[in-house]
Amino acid sequence: MTATLDDTHDPALQSWVESANDQATDFPIQNLPFGRFRSPGSVEWHIGVAIGDKVLDLNKTQLVDTNDMNRLMSAGADARRGLRQKISAGLRRGSDQQASLQGALYSQSEVEMGLPCQIGDYTDFYTGIHHATTVGKLFRPDNPLMPNYKWVPIGYHGRASSIGVSGQTFRRPSGQTKGPDDPAPKLSPSRRMDYELELGIFVGKENTLGEPVSMAAAEEHVFGLALLNDWSARDIQAWEYQPLGPFLAKNFASTVSPWIVTMEALQPFRIPFQRPEDDPQPLPYLDSPMNRESGGVDIKLEVWLQTEGMRKAGLPAQRLSYSNFSDAYWTVSQLIAHHTVNGCNLQPGDLLGSGTISGAAGEQGGSLLELTMGGKQVITLSNGETRTFLEDGDTVILRAYCEKPGARRIGFGECKGTLLAARQQ
Repeated sequence: MTATLDDTHDPALQSWVESANDQATDFPIQNLPFGRFRSPGSVEWHIGVAIGDKVLDLNKTQLVDTNDMNRLMSAGADARRGLRQKISAGLRRGSDQQASLQGALYSQSEVEMGLPCQIGDYTDFYTGIHHATTVGKLFRPDNPLMPNYKWVPIGYHGRASSIGVSGQTFRRPSGQTKGPDDPAPKLSPSRRMDYELELGIFVGKENTLGEPVSMAAAEEHVFGLALLNDWSARDIQAWEYQPLGPFLAKNFASTVSPWIVTMEALQPFRIPFQRPEDDPQPLPYLDSPMNRESGGVDIKLEVWLQTEGMRKAGLPAQRLSYSNFSDAYWTVSQLIAHHTVNGCNLQPGDLLGSGTISGAAGEQGGSLLELTMGGKQVITLSNGETRTFLEDGDTVILRAYCEKPGARRIGFGECKGTLLAARQQ
């Protein structure tokens, strides 16, 4: 973790793109997240940087010589920091580059956003200890956490092909389910559809097969973070997950936000990583002085729901819960170090999910499974509708932002997905 604060983080910095100076924007000049877009009528994806309500085409500005985001990500942290400096300098109020860069700006509302990169592999972790504890209590009231939870970052390999970008719509999945009193399982659409509030960690620089990444070098291999909704069919999951873990309950759809917020942009919001004194401390390969000093990130997370009924009535989405990434039991560096300790080679564009991030309070659950205690407690919405799990037509919106005194607020944009009715059998 070698990134430090520099002039790109100056909270007083202003841009000649006026919308970037709005205190409510997710994308001030201090943020500069990367994504892929295409303009109207174009078939080619371009690399863009969000600035206010605009997107800057980096290839058109000749700040990069490629439209291959994975290639850009593989260049490493030093190259990314240098590019951030150049973009920031060009977009600052008073820059002599304003005239040349204006022709490379597009309105975000007029472009199509794609997945931020080509995602080759996807691993989902389970770092939310409050989520793990609450869910564990539903099945094992006296022993909610498995014995290995506080020693090893738990994860499983997911399906990259079904990951979509914000705005994704998908059908209610079908799979085998079995109720406690059913004599045999049946194939049917899931009745317990859920969301999971997660952060996605995008790998930048690869490591060679057989060469672990140390804690000291871990963040040099991370390009940045995005929002991630790992949709879950809880009834399918309950029947299939033992002994090998999630399968059809998870691989039908996952949704990511279109913008990757770089580790440099998050630098002002780094916080110490601390374990409760009574908990086991990480093994040496998962520990470092820098991780203890600033391994955490203070990211505020929110889940919003807009039902089909709300949309038809012109009603806005309603916030269901909130939490903070600081509650994660494992840090970004620890996930990289553990994923590679056996020699596994991570590649540019690989995606690691944090797992559901929940807070300690009941209203801070990152899934409906927690908020409704497994469907036993009904949520009443502002328009009178009720929910235990998602209904057809429901749109879930994830939001995240960082703010603190002495730093400019930055955000992640939205991660939005809509559940459609199951395909007719």
